[in-house]
Amino acid sequence: MRPLLTAALCLWAVPAFAQENPLLPSPTWDDLRVSVLGLEAEPPQDAGVLDLTAPMRAHEAAIVPVHLLQPQGAPEIQSLSLIVDENPAPVAAEYAFGDAMMPLDFEVRLRVDGYSGVRAIATLQDGAPVMAGRFVKAAGGCSAPPGRDMAEMRQVMGQMRWRSTAEDGRQIGTLMIRHPNFSGLQRDQLTLLPIPAHFIDRLEVRQGDELLFTMSAGISVSEDPVFRFAYQPNGQPIHVHVEDTNGNIWDQSFDQAS
Repeated sequence: MRPLLTAALCLWAVPAFAQENPLLPSPTWDDLRVSVLGLEAEPPQDAGVLDLTAPMRAHEAAIVPVHLLQPQGAPEIQSLSLIVDENPAPVAAEYAFGDAMMPLDFEVRLRVDGYSGVRAIATLQDGAPVMAGRFVKAAGGCSAPPGRDMAEMRQVMGQMRWRSTAEDGRQIGTLMIRHPNFSGLQRDQLTLLPIPAHFIDRLEVRQGDELLFTMSAGISVSEDPVFRFAYQPNGQPIHVHVEDTNGNIWDQSFDQAS
């Protein structure tokens, strides 16, 4: 296996997180729910429709693994927003999913800047909202220093790795993208000067012409983002389209069985 992808996959090879960290009342969320999402009422929580797991105490606040999961037979999701209540930019990412991704089994790594609710608000096909989330104890994820020196980051930016394996009748795809995803709150460890925000803000993944998922993101998605997801394969190549806030664009295609 390629060393770059091996390191990323090891982050997922841990036991399932304990379900001991439910969402807590949050004045910040009460404001975000209305001002950002336009929801007057609290969306219902129903693990039979959508669940979210995340560690109760983050091992590393800059790469907190978040797992979104639906059981078999759950209603399809039309769109989904990931919110980290106490982050400087609380909307971490907004997703749209294709039919091949249902029922949803999707993992991503986020920055968490302080003790916070991490929640997913999904819109179902009939327009009804549903929410899932956990309370995560973490600190400083958005200002954590970059994992590599600046020169190396520029050299490898935009590189991608893909792996797909069969599991329980579906494919499990793992996509890794090299990008520093600078939050604008970090400092260069040599000069101590602030690093301007520079992050992936648009991602689209397809198999052939069929959509798997799109992502519109902010500063809260981790450095070198990794996406692990289940999908129903159609035999066509995987196409990945990436855009960042500096106007860079990367496109790459992979065989399903890579």
